[in-house]
Formats: sequence, structure tokens, C-alpha cells
Amino acid sequence: MNATPTGPLVGLKVLELAGIGPVQLTGMLLADMGAQVIRIDRLQDSDVLGLDYEILDRGRRSVALDLQRPEAVEAVLRLIEQSDVLIEGYRPGVMERLGIGPDVALARNPSLVYGRATGWGQSGPPARAHRRARYQLHRGEWRVTRHWHA
Repeated sequence: MNATPTGPLVGLKVLELAGIGPVQLTGMLLADMGAQVIRIDRLQDSDVLGLDYEILDRGRRSVALDLQRPEAVEAVLRLIEQSDVLIEGYRPGVMERLGIGPDVALARNPSLVYGRATGWGQSGPPARAHRRARYQLHRGEWRVTRHWHA
């Protein structure tokens, strides 16, 4: 992190709301290409998967916040004002309930690119399915990360 960043995305400021699936990988790849990425981790559960995924955490700073607290939400909104891109992969409706959905974020920063990776959309039965299991099944991790009991 102390080296001067290089790559085509130097100067791009990205705010990543930590989660599972593609957002974590996207944040890492953007940082690898020179973007300044700040990840917001959940204070109460900073290890979302319950596994050691430090390799995907490389190249970016992080801060743990309790987004149930108004002052933490305000801190995120201040970071949004300074960011070029926001990426998140929460379940449908979570960002809106927290007060940092696209409408609020874009009101604070009209030029923000708001990236959402929900896996199976914002509505309908697939959007409501248990996402952790679906991501792991689709990525072929189920047998590796779960103990089978006969």
C-alpha cells in the first residue's frame, strides 16, 4: 500500500461496501489497476464469509462502521461526496433501508457511478434466495467450504 499506484485507473476514487461475491473481487481488481479503493466493512461482522479471504482484500484501505448508526451513515455519505464510483452487493433494499441507496447517494454526488451487483436482480424469487449458498454453489466452493455430515 505504500508504493505509488500505477495503472489506467490512477486517480479514480472507489467506495466499496463490503460483501460477498463479485463486489469483493471487483474492489480488488479496481485497486490492482490503480484506483484508490476504500472498503466499508461491517463493524459487527467484518469477516463476512467466515473464511480467510485476505487475498481478495489486498490493495485497499478499509474502515469498519456500524451502518445502523446515523453517524456511520453520515460518514459514508461524506465519502460518497468524494468518490467517483460506489460498488455494493447487498440484498435488494438493504442500501435503501440504510439511507444510502442510489437516490440518496446521487443526490449527494450527481456524477457518482453507482454499481450494484446483487447476483439475481432486485426483485422476484431469485433475488430473495439465500445468496451465500448460491454464490458458493455457482463458484464451485460448496464442497471445499462446508463439512458434510452423513
